[in-house]
Amino acid sequence: MNAPSKDLSLKQKDWTWNIPEYFNIGSACSDRQVNASNGDQIAMIVEDDDLGTTSISYQELANKTSCFAELIKNLGLDQQARVLVRLPNCLYYPVAFLGAMKAGNIAVPTSTLLTAKEVVYLAQDSQASVLVTDIDTWESLEPMARELTSLKAVYIHNVTHDISNDFIAVKSLDVEMDKIETITPNLITKSTDPAYLVYTSGTTGYPKGVLHSHRALLGRQPAAKYWFNFNAENDRILHTGKFNWTYVLGSGLMDPLFLGKTVIVHEGKNNAKQWIDLIHKHSATIFIGVPTIYRQILQKTDSSKQDVPSLRHCMSAGEHLSDEVFVEWTERFSLDIYEAVGMSEFSYYISQSIHNPIRPGSAGFPQPGHDIKLMHPETLQTVKAGEEGMICVPHDDPGLFLEYWNQPEETAKYKHDGWFFTGDYARYDNDGYLWFLGRKDDIIKSFGYRVSPYEIERIFKSHPRVSDCAAIGEIAGDKVLVVVYVVSSDPDIDPNELYAYGKSNLASYKAPKLVYITKDFPRTKNGKILRRAITKSDASSVSRVRA
Repeated sequence: MNAPSKDLSLKQKDWTWNIPEYFNIGSACSDRQVNASNGDQIAMIVEDDDLGTTSISYQELANKTSCFAELIKNLGLDQQARVLVRLPNCLYYPVAFLGAMKAGNIAVPTSTLLTAKEVVYLAQDSQASVLVTDIDTWESLEPMARELTSLKAVYIHNVTHDISNDFIAVKSLDVEMDKIETITPNLITKSTDPAYLVYTSGTTGYPKGVLHSHRALLGRQPAAKYWFNFNAENDRILHTGKFNWTYVLGSGLMDPLFLGKTVIVHEGKNNAKQWIDLIHKHSATIFIGVPTIYRQILQKTDSSKQDVPSLRHCMSAGEHLSDEVFVEWTERFSLDIYEAVGMSEFSYYISQSIHNPIRPGSAGFPQPGHDIKLMHPETLQTVKAGEEGMICVPHDDPGLFLEYWNQPEETAKYKHDGWFFTGDYARYDNDGYLWFLGRKDDIIKSFGYRVSPYEIERIFKSHPRVSDCAAIGEIAGDKVLVVVYVVSSDPDIDPNELYAYGKSNLASYKAPKLVYITKDFPRTKNGKILRRAITKSDASSVSRVRA
């Protein structure tokens, strides 16, 4: 890792990779604990608004994933056939996701927020042979069943009968799994074999498939020490996200199950108080969310550390956490929130940790084992402290994706010369802390200055009446102006007040020249703001001042 002389960061020598030739995520996240005599340990708890509380032990998870693997093997599919999973947060999500990989196939997790047309696209693009879903999803897909030409079988969870269809065999997942009487040996997979295929949020054009190998699970293990801060006892992790998201698949499913922890997830409507109640009910020790969840808890509840005595570690990713939320959470809960940066191609490899003081606004440090560099992509030269550089990852990092699905040109565009060029820019300060600047396209070039939207958003999110915001460049004649769009909890907020706030707290070239008030932003399916899709038509009011 190229870090400055006054380096506080952890070193590569603090981590040694031990990647075996053969490895399987499905087995590692279920059978491993049974083999270690931890079969009675609870692997997962699901709190469903409609169905109540359900749970599964590691022994049950091992049995059910083996049954699912057998079900898939009995179809006689080609090796590494794709199994598309579209389920809400439920116990059968890990069963299908891990079971598919146990059988030597490629699991394809998808979001329940996708429309039927979008699911058809993913099924066609991945050439999925199997779909695992619920009845509501299937009913929306059924009119387009003739387009799902690659599917050999559809399994519906929580129905007790087969469903007639002229094009595809549609069967009850629960009934078919109950029929399995004999478990045969699973295919032995190499750690470099394909394991799961996730799709990007589709910020430009169609979603892009990102193929990961089985070793990706091992590639995230530095995070278990340098972000999670697991202890020797059995932690209980409450995750607020949905399994389809790469962030949640890793931190809320694969990583903790691999280490024998208990995962708690929720299915239903989001309610700020429920997270406090669930931490208390299940004695959760680790809480994982996005900044919006932390902000909602602070704004909509009076909860504090005394309400969640078991909680000892808090984590966040997906977007930047504001200074205001960080400070208020620390004051009320006596716990810091540790952030991480990741992407679909390479999960949370930069993070804050208990090993160094948190520097608000900084992403922290690359975790030991991830020898990233900040480079000029054209010259492959490493940048100096204070300079902007693209985050580049060595091609042999175990956590790095294999390729973009069926897009060799796109893979070659970003993976070459021994590096993966992430497209994300950052800089190191003189103490080795990394400051994330975002995509090159997001960086605003105004009056000869280069301005990161994250720096502006960090300041505005610290305003007590700002719920969310997005900074962009706005073309005005022959100039590009820095402007900010704000979502506020106060319907009467004056955009001129926010304009003055920016001017007082940011350098003049960074301070927005206009402040727009809006109700919400165009977003991806995972909730990320689409800056390039924001227009003036989204605004309900705008500041009068423009300096």
